[in-house]
This record gives sequence, C-alpha cells and structure tokens, in this order.
Amino acid sequence: MLNFDNLGLCESILLSIKAKGYTIPTPIQIQAIPHLMEGRDLLGIAQTGTGKTAAFALPLIDRLIKNRVKVRPARMRALILTPTRELAAQILANINIYGKNAKLTNTVMFGGVGERPQIMAMSRGVDILVATPGRLLDLMEQGHVRFEQLEVFILDEADRMLDMGFITDVKRVIQQLPARRQTLLFSATMPQDIASLASTILHKPVRVEVTPQSTTVEKVEQKVAMVEKGNRLMLLRNIVRQNSDGSVLVFTRTKHGADRVVKHLEREKVVAMAIHGNKSQTARERALHSFRSGKIKVLVATDIAARGIDVPGVGFVINYDLPEDPESYVHRIGRTARAGRGGIAISFCDNSELHLLRAVERLIKRKVPVDVTLKHQ
Repeated sequence: MLNFDNLGLCESILLSIKAKGYTIPTPIQIQAIPHLMEGRDLLGIAQTGTGKTAAFALPLIDRLIKNRVKVRPARMRALILTPTRELAAQILANINIYGKNAKLTNTVMFGGVGERPQIMAMSRGVDILVATPGRLLDLMEQGHVRFEQLEVFILDEADRMLDMGFITDVKRVIQQLPARRQTLLFSATMPQDIASLASTILHKPVRVEVTPQSTTVEKVEQKVAMVEKGNRLMLLRNIVRQNSDGSVLVFTRTKHGADRVVKHLEREKVVAMAIHGNKSQTARERALHSFRSGKIKVLVATDIAARGIDVPGVGFVINYDLPEDPESYVHRIGRTARAGRGGIAISFCDNSELHLLRAVERLIKRKVPVDVTLKHQ
C-alpha cells in the first residue's frame, strides 16, 4: 500500500505529518503529489474534506526546502489565493504544521483586521503567502506586495471565488504574476467560467478528479422537514435539545436570519454563535474556536462560511433555509460526516420552497425523503 514515505518528500516533512497522525495518503494526494513534485501544472476537481490542502502544500513545502532562496522585501515564493478569511487561516495553520521543521516564513493576508501587521510581515519577504483577493489587491496597489520572485501560484476554491463575485479581482492578481511559474487550480465544480479561466492560466496541466462533480457525501443521512417558516425556530430548538451529543451547524440564507436564530436559541438557554460576513474577523475566529472546542453546541452560518468550516465532530447540519443555489446544498451538508464519521442533514422546507428542493434533488440525482416525525411541537 502506498504511504507518504514512497512519495519522495523530504524527511522534515515526513516527521511533521507523522506527528499529525497522517499515514496513508488520500486519493487526491496519491494522484497529485507526484506530478506536483515534477513541477507540473495541475487542475484539481475536489471538494473540501478530500485532503487537497495537504495535496498542494506538501509538495510546495518540499520544493521550497530543497531549493532555498533568500526572499527580498515585499516578495514571496508562493501565493495561495483563497476566497474566505476562515479558509485562509486554516490553510496557513496546516502549512505551519506540515513545515514545522522546515524553517520557512509564511504569513496570511485578509480583510476585516488591521493591515499594519500584514504589511510588516511582507516587508521582510515570505516564502508562502496565503491571501484573500480583496486585501491582497489593496496592499498590491500600495506597493507592499511584489511578485518578481513568485515560483508557484495556487488558486483554491475557484468556483466559490466565482460565486462570491471575486473572479474579476482574481484575474487582476493573475495579470501581475510572472508568466514563468507553476500554477495549480482547485475547484469543487467546473462551471464554464472556471473552465475558461483554467485554460488560460494552466500550461499542459495534469487533471485530477477525486469525486464526481457536485456529488454529496454518501455517509450523510439526508432528510426534509416540511415546516412553515413561523414554526422553524421551535423545530430547531427541539432538534438541538433531543440530540445532546455532537455539534449542530445551522445554515441560513441571510446574515439577519443567522443573528435572529442565535437570539432565539439563547432565549431557550441554548448556547449558540453566528458567523457571517458582517462579523469582525476576531468575532468569526472566536465563534469557530468555540465551536471546534465544544464550548458552544450550535454554530449558525451563511453560505459564505460553508467551506471554511472544518470540524470533525459535526453530527448535524440543519438547512434552516434551503439555498438558492443547489450546489451550496452539497457544500453545506459536506460539513458533517467528516474524518470517516457519519452525519445527518435536515432541510427545512415549505410549499414555497419546493422548487429549491427539486433543484437539489436533480443535482444529487436522488430524492431526499420527508421525515414526518420532525415536528415543531
């Protein structure tokens, strides 16, 4: 059986990943790492939870260790562009673990916090920069970020960049990158706009696809609760109370809706926090940390945070509102049944939302059963 020792990674990386408990590479790691070690461009179609961060980070760290270069001020050797603050912080945390023994300098750049520490970090030059598009563009325009030493560019969650309206910013960044570089593009789905972008930035890429596009996690037990909007808060409270073990992740369509759900749960003596675009970075990190550590049982989120939440113990995902985009449903329910565990996804629906439910069922090619035992009383 193939293990990490067979992939040609340097000893310091192997020590770090063994300490983290990695033994057998995931399918995307097996398929991607050998090509990336050869310097090939790569198009990866993979959802979060497949091990794709390690698939691109391990060969990247290996490359930087084996060919050390003094990085000049404001420059970086590798840029990882990702759509959300949570995902950027998560990627950097993993890179720091994988490269613990490598003596590389890495930093993260995103909005919602003061820019001064980020400017100071870049002033010394870094090996790896993980960034979101908006803040990166701001600091580029101020002259604090330069790309002359860039060797590797990784575009992560490309379809989410498109969904969130960042694709124009992404293209502006790409225009400034040196033509001679290794480029990796990862996306859970491959809409035409992303396929077109990939064709323009990748040179003879290897294509790696580890899951069919837009498929749901097989281990997730999916249910629908037919419930009017006015009764959803009571039903949610009942579900949370009846399932005292494990964490519950609730998705709402709007920021206001997320805050309203949290206030209701708190009135019912259920500890909950919200995470969405209007929250400060500090508040979002505090909520995620509290959820991961078990200090709060319920986290209420909007879709913008869906792919940045990686908590192995989520037992339930509740779609308080069905999403307008059926592909968001796939990413939402993928927050449970992680790390080999099972999970349950319950979607609230009324007659006005049946068209959204049908769109989900067409996408996942299966009927989601209605559970008549789920009642708000």
